[in-house]
Amino acid sequence: MRLPILTLTAIATLFVAADASAQTYDPRYPVCMHVYTPGGGFGGGGGDYFDCSFTSLPQCRATASGRSASCDLNPYYAFDQPPPRPRKRQKQQY
Repeated sequence: MRLPILTLTAIATLFVAADASAQTYDPRYPVCMHVYTPGGGFGGGGGDYFDCSFTSLPQCRATASGRSASCDLNPYYAFDQPPPRPRKRQKQQY
C-alpha cells in the first residue's frame, strides 16, 4: 500500500515542479531591462524576467519608466575589448 502512494506522490511532485528557465540574457544586445512582476499566493504566479532588446541605457530607461523595472548592462554582450598586447620577439642568435 505504501509503494503506490509513494509512487503517486513522486509523479505528482514532478508535475507540480516549476519549469526550468532558459538563458535569460540575449547576447546580441548590450542592455537588459529586469522587470519585476508581483506574485503571491499558493501556486506561484509572478516572478521576474529580463528583456534584452535594448541598444542603449537611455532607451531602456525610457521603456522602464513607470514600471517596476531596472536597466543593467548585459553581462553576456561582447563589448569592444582592446586588442591583446603584441608579444615581444626575442632576437635569434646565429
